[in-house]
Amino acid sequence: MRFMVMVKATKLSESGALPDQKLLSDMGQFNEELAKAGVMLAGEGLHPSSKGARVRFSGAKRTVIDGPFAETKELVAGFWLWQVKSKEEAIEWVKRCPNPFPGESEIEIRQVYEAEDFGAEFTPELRAQEERLRAQVAAKK
Repeated sequence: MRFMVMVKATKLSESGALPDQKLLSDMGQFNEELAKAGVMLAGEGLHPSSKGARVRFSGAKRTVIDGPFAETKELVAGFWLWQVKSKEEAIEWVKRCPNPFPGESEIEIRQVYEAEDFGAEFTPELRAQEERLRAQVAAKK
């Protein structure tokens, strides 16, 4: 099972403040543990929403909205992509994570859809297309 593990933004992360050396070191150590255990597939921190944009869809119309975005608690400051056996295992790993920010922080865990989750709607042709795309992406690494 794959899970997207998202570090929720705070006023501090949205201000653009960078982590101190201790937190960078602690997170580096945690990421090494994840990698050694074969759990971590990817992980990155994100710039504040003031440097981002959103594209809103309404039928065929597209509207670009530049950051910053108001609801800090709804934003993501960073993420991991993990391969684990269960949501419970993902939770146990998150509980071992250093607190990403001084004071209160929140990390959200969401399971990633796999091909088999889509049932008959995911036809053999669509499965073959998905496999070709994954091979293309893997070849660029």
